[in-house]
Amino acid sequence: MMDQFLTLMWTMTKITAIVFPVTIGVAYFTYFERKVIGYMQSRRGPNRVGPLGLLQPFADVFKMLFKELILPTDANRFLFLLAPVLALAPALTAWAVIPFDDWLVLADIDAGLLFVLAMTSMGVYGILIGGW
Repeated sequence: MMDQFLTLMWTMTKITAIVFPVTIGVAYFTYFERKVIGYMQSRRGPNRVGPLGLLQPFADVFKMLFKELILPTDANRFLFLLAPVLALAPALTAWAVIPFDDWLVLADIDAGLLFVLAMTSMGVYGILIGGW
């Protein structure tokens, strides 16, 4: 019983060690993109939150989380709420087979490339279901 608990905790630690940096990286790539687009349009870009606007990705997350959910009247509620999960979950799941170090790989499978291709191709279904 204790071995299973330790295995579960080690797996959850590895998941956190993979998902957290990926999420922060995506947030700051989006920030960088907004700064470049602002420069190309001769405006300042995101610069209000924190020094030089570096806390803007966190402000965007809080805004998204506390926004009112508007459900279209004729939409299937279950599918409309499931679509973002179907778009995000395969993208994060694909990182499970990427080896970051000798000891930091979540799932060591022989068909890792096939798994990555399968997971990344499933993200399309979330977009299709969201527009249904």
